[in-house]
Amino acid sequence: MPDLSRGDDAAAVNSLRSAVMRLSRRLKHQRVDESLSPTEMSVLGTLSRCGSATPGELARKEHVQPPSMTRIVALLEGKGLVRLEPHPEDRRQKVVTRTAQAEIMLEESRGRRNAFLAGLVEGLDEDEWAKLRAAAPVLEKLAHL
Repeated sequence: MPDLSRGDDAAAVNSLRSAVMRLSRRLKHQRVDESLSPTEMSVLGTLSRCGSATPGELARKEHVQPPSMTRIVALLEGKGLVRLEPHPEDRRQKVVTRTAQAEIMLEESRGRRNAFLAGLVEGLDEDEWAKLRAAAPVLEKLAHL
């Protein structure tokens, strides 16, 4: 557990925060569809990764309020990227499902972002690349806590 009163741990946490934020901003500029907000892209990514979900489930996963998610889903539906279907067990609810158009757009976006990262990684030496590969699962875990 990091001890933020120690200089080394505090510096490492600060460095990680700063690097993740800068890299995230750079990756956001690699989007295929500039008409989508980062939040809309995140919702589509969550649907792709986790499968169909109710707006309430999406709101929890995306850490937004349910009314905000309702608006986001309506925007995505209007763009043909999701469809709303009746919930199989509770007819009062809807289930949000991504469309084939969304999956194509996500694949293009992932490819573009992966190519961008691959270009950055080319500037690393073997030791740095090995450390980054080893850190990737830990960063993935942090992203989903």
